Amino acid sequence: MPKSRIRKKADYTPPAAKQATNIKLTSRSWVAPVMLAMFLIGLAWIVVFYVTDGSLPIDSLGNWNIVVGFGFIAAGFGVSTQWK
Repeated sequence: MPKSRIRKKADYTPPAAKQATNIKLTSRSWVAPVMLAMFLIGLAWIVVFYVTDGSLPIDSLGNWNIVVGFGFIAAGFGVSTQWK
């Protein structure tokens, strides 16, 4: 039986180097102060509602003042998703 020919393997050539891409870093310095402000406003809104026995911050909202306070807190969590 005849011998098969030995195939010459191609020399290893590394893949082409990737080009460095410029990464644009946008300034997100506003996120932390806004997030903390929303948390504190929401907390203060709820505390004022309970301390004043429901007469403040907005008397006509009644118990919906709690929802407004938690809305501010939820907005703070929403803003926190932008933090890098």
